[in-house]
Amino acid sequence: MRLKPILVTSNLFFAVLLLLTACGGDTAKKTSPTFSITFPKEKGEQFDGRLLLMLSDSDKNEPRFQIVDGPKTQLVFGIDVEGWRAGEAQKVDASAFGYPIQRLADVPAGDYYVQVLLHKYETFTRADGHTVKLPMDRGEGQQWNRAPGNLYNKPVKISFDPRSSKTIKIVLDQEIEAIEPPKDTKYVKHIKIKSERLSKFWGRDFYLGAHVLLPEGFDEHPTVKYPLAIFHGHFPYDLSNWRETPPDTTIPCVYSDRFQLDCYNRIQEQEAWSFYKRWTGPNFPRVLAIEIQHPTPFYDDSYAVNSANQGPYGDAITYELIPYIEQQFRGIGQGWARFLYGGSTGGWEALAAQVFYPDEYNGCYAACPDPIDFRAYTVINIYEDKNAYFLESAFKKTPRPGHRNYLGHVSATLQEMNYRELALGTKSRSGQQWDIWEAVYSPVGADGYPKPIWNKMTGDIDPEVAAYWRENYDLAYILKRDWKTIGPKLKGKIHIYCGDMDNYYLNNAVYLTEEILESTDPYYDGEVDYGDRAEHCWNGDHTQPNAISRLRYHQMFITKWAEQAKKRAPKGADLTSWRY
Repeated sequence: MRLKPILVTSNLFFAVLLLLTACGGDTAKKTSPTFSITFPKEKGEQFDGRLLLMLSDSDKNEPRFQIVDGPKTQLVFGIDVEGWRAGEAQKVDASAFGYPIQRLADVPAGDYYVQVLLHKYETFTRADGHTVKLPMDRGEGQQWNRAPGNLYNKPVKISFDPRSSKTIKIVLDQEIEAIEPPKDTKYVKHIKIKSERLSKFWGRDFYLGAHVLLPEGFDEHPTVKYPLAIFHGHFPYDLSNWRETPPDTTIPCVYSDRFQLDCYNRIQEQEAWSFYKRWTGPNFPRVLAIEIQHPTPFYDDSYAVNSANQGPYGDAITYELIPYIEQQFRGIGQGWARFLYGGSTGGWEALAAQVFYPDEYNGCYAACPDPIDFRAYTVINIYEDKNAYFLESAFKKTPRPGHRNYLGHVSATLQEMNYRELALGTKSRSGQQWDIWEAVYSPVGADGYPKPIWNKMTGDIDPEVAAYWRENYDLAYILKRDWKTIGPKLKGKIHIYCGDMDNYYLNNAVYLTEEILESTDPYYDGEVDYGDRAEHCWNGDHTQPNAISRLRYHQMFITKWAEQAKKRAPKGADLTSWRY
């Protein structure tokens, strides 16, 4: 069909011009100041990475520590750099993408503290044939604003006028220092092993680590072998919530905005010391407790499963790291004597590892897990919704919420949260939450990076990627699909907890998963529980607020499992020698 030509009148022309101007079209390009960034030769010869320009109207902290999802966030603008040489200027101008304001030209005039940081990338030639550029973890747990070796400048105060075309020069003359590894104690040992599976996938040596908490009496009972308690969660610098000396009552009090508690730092120390006393006291189950270090080039941990983009982390943890720990520290070394627990990311990992390796673990306690049913990928049904950012409507755009408090007050939308990530890194390289889900669950794209579940700018969902997610990582769907095979192996092992006002709407997926579990045959015989008006990350303790219960994972779930293991241990299993 041929289209008839349209006669453009002068009035129509100006109407179109006004529309393009309002929409920020090419006819209405805005000028803005240009930031010219260099680094000196003594910092290196050449780098790839993400160059981040930050502006802040507050001097309470460096701008690099003020980029957040909530209303207190400051400004960040990012560009990719490749082959950037010492002394060569990189320009950050109106073309850079930013958050929460997308363009420098739209930043209000005023005085700002400016800081620029280069998040360095390295080149990986993977076994799948793809060559990609990603940030390697350097001991900090994939935190772009704390990663050793990243270049930056000390904040400088400037007067910013978006209408100006002047050039502002910044030199990245600072470098984040290396992090000293934690030291061993009588009870806490730190181990690190090379993973053959991961090294083969990434084309270079890759390592897994763990903090191992030895039971009281370990040296005095040299013939005893112990169960293994595996605590999953974000990258732990050292063993969490553990303190071998009494709390310091002289340290200045630090207020917790999250929990609205004064002196929360003192509370944390007291809880850590209380756990030490319980661990070393009478009647506590004598087990090995571990926290795993498995950061990837995409995030502070791998999500403990095999992944097309990240490699075989599930197999590496289950068949390399855990057997090594059990051999080194006298673990029983059998599936019935291992169990998993964790919250949020760790909650998803605990359930996922139990589902994907049903014979290797004997129970999971998944608190506030990341979405375990993608029909409720927070507030999105990735199989039916067409757009992630807005509710479908003919005449209005309603933003989907991303973060709320226990009363339902929203502090960030899904679009805003994803735009922050896009400013921090393209191609799923921000090191943040939505990008790591994409890196774990998605197939590899043609460019070697994760294939997006949705367009990061528009929010439009790719149904083919959603179908791949369902078949490989939708835990509720997999449980229902494969229950005849894995169900008998999971009987009594699944325990899920979530607040019904989880900040990230994670309870929505738990509701759907519970419906599936309650209809299973044979019956799953586990537990799903909810905390009334409880926020992220409620873990099943109805007697304490989140501020306290989140500090008690080890003592809560180790004692719980030790009792339940009596029902699920095979005939003849040793249930007594480690209960001295």
